[in-house]
Amino acid sequence: MRYVFVDIFIDLLRSIWLPACLVLLWLYASSGSTSIYFPPLADIVATLVGEIVHGDLVRHLLLSLSNLAVGMAFAIVFGVACGLVIGRAETWRRIWSPTLNFLRAVPPAAIVPIIIIALGVGAAPKIFVIALGSFWPILLNTIDGVRGTSTALIETARAYRIPSFLFIFRVALPAALPQIMAGIRVALAVGLVLMVISEFFGAEAGIGFYITDASTRFAIQETWAGTLLVGAMGYVLSSLFLQLERRLLFWYFQEDGQAATKRKGRRNKVGGGQ
Repeated sequence: MRYVFVDIFIDLLRSIWLPACLVLLWLYASSGSTSIYFPPLADIVATLVGEIVHGDLVRHLLLSLSNLAVGMAFAIVFGVACGLVIGRAETWRRIWSPTLNFLRAVPPAAIVPIIIIALGVGAAPKIFVIALGSFWPILLNTIDGVRGTSTALIETARAYRIPSFLFIFRVALPAALPQIMAGIRVALAVGLVLMVISEFFGAEAGIGFYITDASTRFAIQETWAGTLLVGAMGYVLSSLFLQLERRLLFWYFQEDGQAATKRKGRRNKVGGGQ
């Protein structure tokens, strides 16, 4: 048990030492700043804490995260479902490939104003923008994951005449799950960015609105505080998702670790033989 805690502590140090050094460097470099646009980091952190405790920053953040959660849910459901169908059927993949390549090249941030004009200023356009931008990484990774299904599994399923519906959910989906989780991880970062951008236009609440409103009032410290909070939230969400991914795909990481151990053993034998 003691060695487990030691390993966890070492992994924690490896993951935070560089961000900690950068924060300390920023703290030291900005300590004597008199610029209105680049205030000291200590003042920004003090403003952030004050806005969290006494201001409306938490309310804005929770509203934004609710939009992110709903948008990501739509993206995951439709992205995985469409990816399983397109990845499984060669004909569908050839038909949809040109259209998908065109649509995924259109940046969702560029059509945010159009979407807001069409759908209004409520939560619906924000959720739609997040879902649209997060849809593509999930879809494309799901297609690649399904296409990468082992030939032996496919042949075995054919030999036992497993129905296509059962094959998708019992064979193709588990085989593509590592790729799907990687796509969701990328989509989460994309969705976080679009969450903020979608609230720059026609919004009355949300963390993006908070940042824009503070900048228009020349409240620079509040603007920096909101920006830092978004970055911290992105780091926390990414870390939590990695933990979830490792729990859901424990069998995948176990196999990967065993394969790495075998490769290391073979290298040691070769080195010993030399």
